[in-house]
Amino acid sequence: MSGIPLDAPWKVTVYNLARTSFTHPAWGWQHGERNYQIAMELAKGDGLTIDTDVLFAACMLHDMAAFPPYQAKGEHGDVAARESESILRDAGFPMGKFPSVQAAMRGHMYYSNPGSDPNAIVLHDADSLDFLGAIGAVRMISLTGASASSAAAAIKSLRSFIRDIPPKLITKTAQRIGAQRTAELQAFLDTYQRESFDGLLP
Repeated sequence: MSGIPLDAPWKVTVYNLARTSFTHPAWGWQHGERNYQIAMELAKGDGLTIDTDVLFAACMLHDMAAFPPYQAKGEHGDVAARESESILRDAGFPMGKFPSVQAAMRGHMYYSNPGSDPNAIVLHDADSLDFLGAIGAVRMISLTGASASSAAAAIKSLRSFIRDIPPKLITKTAQRIGAQRTAELQAFLDTYQRESFDGLLP
């Protein structure tokens, strides 16, 4: 654990669920925990007032649709916004805040519009930043799997992130961090291109 304060019983319950059920190198609990820590940094950097209850719930559960038994058809942020309701209610979450959790879940992807809620904005930017830099490279390459003939699909995704994600970052702090991470990811891809004989031997 990276030091997130589990300062309410419901947070302990949700965190334990994430740690035991959401295990994946790209979408698992570590991704959710990084999102929380980065989102807090973005809020501080841009002077945004956020609700840590809303942010914690959204960060820990926003990708739950990737895991059984929560997998369902539909956009995964929408699925999480629907399926998380009973989990949070049973855990003792203050449900008056649940609409803000749903908004953050629905708007968390870089191509989504998070709206005007600061909690949704910082989750959107934090989640976007986790596709860039060294961590973005590790996450995408981890999706390759043993049956893939090469890492070409992951490399293609990473190149698209360099093009598509930085213009979508909203907070000034995320834009600054994003520029650094984009440069790191570009350097990695440039090295990969050379070492794969200009991409001929991926």
